Amino acid sequence: MPKVRLIGADGEQVGIVTTDDARQMARDADLDLVEVAAGAKPPVARLLDYSKYKYEQEQKLKAAKKHQTQVNIREIKLRPKIAANDYNTKKGHVTRFLKQGDKVKVTIMFRGREQAHPERGRDLLKRLHEDLDGLADIESKPLQEGRNMSMLLGPSKEALKEVAKKDPKNDEPAEDAIPDHPNAVAPDAVPDHPQAIATTPEDLAEAEESAKQDVSPAED
Repeated sequence: MPKVRLIGADGEQVGIVTTDDARQMARDADLDLVEVAAGAKPPVARLLDYSKYKYEQEQKLKAAKKHQTQVNIREIKLRPKIAANDYNTKKGHVTRFLKQGDKVKVTIMFRGREQAHPERGRDLLKRLHEDLDGLADIESKPLQEGRNMSMLLGPSKEALKEVAKKDPKNDEPAEDAIPDHPNAVAPDAVPDHPQAIATTPEDLAEAEESAKQDVSPAED
């Protein structure tokens, strides 16, 4: 690889230089020379403190995982002839689950002769959905399997608004490494395990064990 398109430590475009010159610049700045776009012509490399960069990426990943919303499927079981008090209690549970962002599988359990009247189960499920006042979307219509009839409810937009109030997300976009530049390479373009253009034989040996990731920037 005789030449590379070099990006400086601050994201500035250094230009096309020889690999030897790029290595020397990395040594002079006490930084690593990292290839970020092997498929470009010429390949793109960047000067950076890889240990610091890797640490920052790990922190971002931890923060992202912390804010991920885990969707659980809860189950509520009803009888066709459920009493009013029990029905209201079960409806309260379903409402709470939906406002937490969970899905709810509502199951009607038939016994004996009740199996001869599946319409009672469908009517009860329909009533429950209507009584939830727009908090639920039907993701799976009532389906009878043996003695049970089930319907899957998911949180509606209104329910998800309640979830967002409890756990607001930071949706700020990431900043580009070189704003408004046609050959800009964003920080996220640098892979977690890039193929380094090592400044020392030890660096090269370590870099060869890392995976490559192609990120093709725009060419001049």
